[in-house]
Amino acid sequence: MAYHPQFRITPRLLSLVEEVAALRERILAASVELSWIPALQKDTRSRNAHASTAIEGNPLTLEQVRALEEGRELAAADDRSRREVLNYFAGLRFVEKNAAKAVVRHDDLFELHRILAAEVMDQGEAGRYRSIQVSVGGHMPPAPTDVSPLMFELLEWWNTKSAELSPVLSSAILHYRFEDIHPFADGNGRTGRALALWELYRRGFDSHYIFSIDEYYWEDRPAYYAALQAVRKEGDDLSAWLEYGAEGIRQTLEKVWLRVQALQPKSGEKLVLRPKQEHLLRLLSDHGSMAPAEIWAAMQISRQGAMDLLNPLMEAGVVEKIGGKKTGRYTLCKR
Repeated sequence: MAYHPQFRITPRLLSLVEEVAALRERILAASVELSWIPALQKDTRSRNAHASTAIEGNPLTLEQVRALEEGRELAAADDRSRREVLNYFAGLRFVEKNAAKAVVRHDDLFELHRILAAEVMDQGEAGRYRSIQVSVGGHMPPAPTDVSPLMFELLEWWNTKSAELSPVLSSAILHYRFEDIHPFADGNGRTGRALALWELYRRGFDSHYIFSIDEYYWEDRPAYYAALQAVRKEGDDLSAWLEYGAEGIRQTLEKVWLRVQALQPKSGEKLVLRPKQEHLLRLLSDHGSMAPAEIWAAMQISRQGAMDLLNPLMEAGVVEKIGGKKTGRYTLCKR
């Protein structure tokens, strides 16, 4: 049998895909200045590695993950947490290296899983489909004897039919179906999210590898798990899941656009945004301009905390203050 995903192109989904296309074009248009791409690629790998492992319970912070990516030792990190993150970095490099692969085979999945799950498996064997029945948050995946045939069907769809759809949709379909089959005894979450990213790379949607989609799932894990579970409740209708995934890509591209602007400052100095600075930039983008007290209240931080976020942004020419000393407001710099 062949795999045929069930879904409807709803008005909301169509609108989201159009917004995503416009944001992507804006970002790609800025990529003519290649100097900022390596810095953004490095930041994106760290964010993806942090988010995807954090979803599974890894306690390392984004800054600690960045330190590992740079080869620095973490005295306080336990071996398993460190290994999970380093594995994910290696998995991302594998996906990038194979981004142009025309046909993905079982052996490719096995190799990716071996990389991601090496020395961190709680059960089963890395790089082999499971031979045991597992239960995942109340979901009972197919029996072990059905895993290989179902994965044959999914790979056949991925290598042939997926190209008929927007990569925004095909990556989400691949992500869900892989998690539903749950082909490995452990490590399916990380592997499924890496496969969704691989589809975006294969289709040329993220040709520079600068979109950290996994952050969207990590920032609201209950919503992520609920969206996966909702497909089963709807009789495998993927429509709502596709809307959820498209909204995630839209939000991701909005963040990437802010990062692109921060890496193209007037001062010539590249700035890697901290999460709170991204939050602040989104607030300024939404409001147009904000008074100091409005920023403190919206972010629930002190005046000094706000200035610690604002000063580097102003020095880099990303944010400016307009108006008088008592009536001044902060706004994004016009480029």
